[in-house]
Amino acid sequence: MRTRRAFLGLLTAAAASPAHAGASAGDALATAARLQVGVTRGYDPAYHRMAYPFGDVPRSTGVCADVIVRAARDAWGLDLQKLIHEDMVRAFGAYPHRWGLTHPDSNIDHRRVPNLETYWTRRGARLWRAAATWGPGFPGPLWPGDVVTWRSFFNGGPHVAVVVAGGSSPRIVHNFGSGAREDLLVTMWPQGAGGHYRWRPNQV
Repeated sequence: MRTRRAFLGLLTAAAASPAHAGASAGDALATAARLQVGVTRGYDPAYHRMAYPFGDVPRSTGVCADVIVRAARDAWGLDLQKLIHEDMVRAFGAYPHRWGLTHPDSNIDHRRVPNLETYWTRRGARLWRAAATWGPGFPGPLWPGDVVTWRSFFNGGPHVAVVVAGGSSPRIVHNFGSGAREDLLVTMWPQGAGGHYRWRPNQV
């Protein structure tokens, strides 16, 4: 209850001061991501049938995309499962077809990083996208609540993380195999940066 009141306080402050609305919403998202550390201790990329909307696998496990999905639900009450499914129903052709699907699937679409990137781009939230020959860094600046992606991460597939602290030493919360954890972004330098997004509650 105390955590929920804190989120509501942040959003009330944002409504009262439009100039700081984006920052306050971002802080709420960053806080919600940080609260997953120590709760989500496993990693499970398997396909699961789940409820719709607000479906989820157990919070003790998940994938990188689940960090941002859960944070948006906890901080803003927004359900990326529903938002992405509805957008894919409207414009299926705009989304990647790399998995051989012929129609949207609300069980898995929101847990795939390229689909998240497509949705945020369609909502005007993309600030930067790497060229075909990308490097390790993000041109920044990065704010709490921003989202960063990689095209290939530790020899795996695409990856996503939530920025929880900006400034000269940005920090991220993500899950790349051992549960939700907080790391310095600079420690991810060997990976190929993919995109930088600043998605906020008014971009749905």
